[in-house]
Amino acid sequence: MNLPNKLTVLRLIMVPVFFLSYCISLLGSETAIVVSAVMMFITYAIAELSDLLDGKIARKYNLVTDLGKVMDPFADTLSHLTFFVCFMSRGIMPAWAFIIIMWREFSILFLRMLMMRAGKAMPANIWGKSKTVFYALTSILSIVYIVVSAFVAPGEWNGTCETVLYVFFALAALASLMSFITYLSAVFKSKALSGMTR
Repeated sequence: MNLPNKLTVLRLIMVPVFFLSYCISLLGSETAIVVSAVMMFITYAIAELSDLLDGKIARKYNLVTDLGKVMDPFADTLSHLTFFVCFMSRGIMPAWAFIIIMWREFSILFLRMLMMRAGKAMPANIWGKSKTVFYALTSILSIVYIVVSAFVAPGEWNGTCETVLYVFFALAALASLMSFITYLSAVFKSKALSGMTR
């Protein structure tokens, strides 16, 4: 297994660690909430750094593999959905936005498998890139909010921050939905799956 794939495996390991870090806060004590927030920040940072590095190293040193092509998007989906489940449980992500994003992610995984079977690549589009940016922004802002909340007393700032987060999650859901519609339209127009037996 090459270095980019090892970094992807590291990201997969960080996903359950992040979830367990979130669960520590459910103990309810002040210490547990602080420890949880710090651990969530650290595990999120490691996961995102490994995601950034694996792609760059794979492209720079021509280490792109078939395993990496499958494992990287799987790790992306698993990590984002885990982060968003925690944010939704915390009450800072609207459930409707999570449902849209979850449906999109599983649908894209299914569509990507069909395209790979047909020997075709998924076409890139601006909505897909926008989705990636909004996923990152919402995750970073949510982590920062959780960490600050662990150290700063509640106040009016909470409501303002949660409103801002709601807007960003709504934009993430919109970009997610539009990227799927654009992908689906491009696949149908290309007739890439027309030769598949039914």
